[in-house]
Amino acid sequence: MPGRILGHEGVGIVEKTGPGVTAFRPGDRVIISCISACGTCEYCRRGMYSHCTTGGWILGNEIDGTQAEYVRTPHANNSLYKVPDGADEEALVMLSDILPTGFECGVLNGKVQPGNSIAIVGAGGIGLAALLTAQFYAPAEIIMIDLDANRLAAAKRLGATATVNARDGSAAATVMKMTGGRGVDTAIEAVGVPASFITCEDIVAPGGVIANIGVHGVKVDLHLERLWSQNIAITTRLVDTVTLPMLLKTVQARKLDPKQLITHHFKLDHILDAYDTFGRAAETHALKVILEA
Repeated sequence: MPGRILGHEGVGIVEKTGPGVTAFRPGDRVIISCISACGTCEYCRRGMYSHCTTGGWILGNEIDGTQAEYVRTPHANNSLYKVPDGADEEALVMLSDILPTGFECGVLNGKVQPGNSIAIVGAGGIGLAALLTAQFYAPAEIIMIDLDANRLAAAKRLGATATVNARDGSAAATVMKMTGGRGVDTAIEAVGVPASFITCEDIVAPGGVIANIGVHGVKVDLHLERLWSQNIAITTRLVDTVTLPMLLKTVQARKLDPKQLITHHFKLDHILDAYDTFGRAAETHALKVILEA
């Protein structure tokens, strides 16, 4: 709604706790999960925190979010995570949302396995998070598809085995040629527009998985006339952040470096400059922008 404070990612210091909070106390440094979870409702007990009946994706959406000096975090016992001593707090901001999202909605839902071929459509922050975490499973090929040459170069630095620029409209044909006409075992949609989902439909191999991450605001054509006989699975998901503790351990063990996704820093009182920089990402080469109060 108009006037809502945006933001659902962040690391901060606990200033005050309500009477129901037992796991944290003032002075604790914490990671704020983008998903608020009561921990006791039917969906939380199934690990579907995103569908918590009194929480879910509400920060910056239904209640004021994290791009502010102070943030109220509902269900804090289950929605905050302590920052380990000596941790790089900027890197841990990436654990609030994009790393769990790329991992849960893309890699896990996409059933990535050793030796598989993967294509990720969209080399923004979420697509690059999927790229980083897909490497846990040692796929043979990770092909990144995007319109932006700078983001494709970043994908190459972060572990993509190949990149495809989709600007000329031939991305699907290029991927099919690269895979000997077979397609990829997992196609991850990380944009949220009709063209990117259709690209996934065009490049998935028989028996493969299309894992949708993108937030779609308009209808998308599902070409069942081509896919019905191909043993294709299509998955959708809101991030639950249930993997955040595991990802935190992985970052602490230096097996994963999410700080590579951060390109710009701004003080909170320069937030309009930050939005302008991110809005011109093709010119500024922005990926993830850090705001500091």
